[in-house]
Amino acid sequence: MLYALLKLPAKIAIWFYCRNIAINKKELLQSEGPLLIAANHPNSFLDAIIIATLFKKPVYSLARGDAFSNNFYSKILRALNILPVYRISEGAQNLEHNYKTFSDCIEIFKKNGVVLIFSEGRCINEWHLRPLKKGTARLVFSSWDSGIPLKILPLGINYSSFQKFGKNMQLNFGEMISVDNFKYSAISFGKDIANFNEKLNGELSQLVLEIDKNDTEIIQKKFASPITNTRKKILTFPGLIGYATHLPLYYPVKKIAAKTTNENDHFDSVVVGLLFLAYPLYLFLIAFIIGYFIGGWWWLSVFIAMPFLAWSYLQIKRN
Repeated sequence: MLYALLKLPAKIAIWFYCRNIAINKKELLQSEGPLLIAANHPNSFLDAIIIATLFKKPVYSLARGDAFSNNFYSKILRALNILPVYRISEGAQNLEHNYKTFSDCIEIFKKNGVVLIFSEGRCINEWHLRPLKKGTARLVFSSWDSGIPLKILPLGINYSSFQKFGKNMQLNFGEMISVDNFKYSAISFGKDIANFNEKLNGELSQLVLEIDKNDTEIIQKKFASPITNTRKKILTFPGLIGYATHLPLYYPVKKIAAKTTNENDHFDSVVVGLLFLAYPLYLFLIAFIIGYFIGGWWWLSVFIAMPFLAWSYLQIKRN
């Protein structure tokens, strides 16, 4: 229920957070299950949010287990179709809970559902594909052993920046992997996992951009904004107003996120999460001020004008 309730506003918010999302195979966003999306993991929980808003079917995603340590947060995360996966660093005693998560995924696949897994196992802000963990292969083989015709969709998630709002993105989908084009045997399980990871790695390596973080010229070239100069000129004035009117919100949110995360790999996602929660309240505050000092029905224009001004600024700002 909570997932369905938040999907539309999250979808709208993402198109402000990302001024351009280039997708190589848009038709795959309509994919039916049973489907496992196997992706890299460059930007914390924001990766899952973006994928969930873009796919037609509900997407269940796997997240680090320590986020579920609080019972209240656990209930919210599960209501958002997020399931826990524990690593050895989060306590060996918790690893047994992964069997429950895998069992839940199997049930989702049986109902032709879609699951998102981050095959690297850990989030790091970088343009680089890291070694794949064994979890993806184990979930795949468990599904195939259960007679589920699961397909695996490799996905490369690429951002133009990990610190700035209003960025460009590239979502690169690879070729589907199915039981028909992969031979495996339970007798050689370890070798099968290595072979599967090799195949998946071969796909992802073509989808994830490899860029040195200090090579700003290549970053600019790879993520060049598609906006035309004419459009920029038209949007310059409303864009500047948008910058001025939204700075009182964005600046403190950015400061809070920086203090909370120490500007680590979760900084970007926390900024977006805080803005998603705070922006409606900010609009109502502006509307109240206008209604109080100007009167009439002018306060209603805030809910159209302010988002437009924010969008205008994102279009003209530097990449």
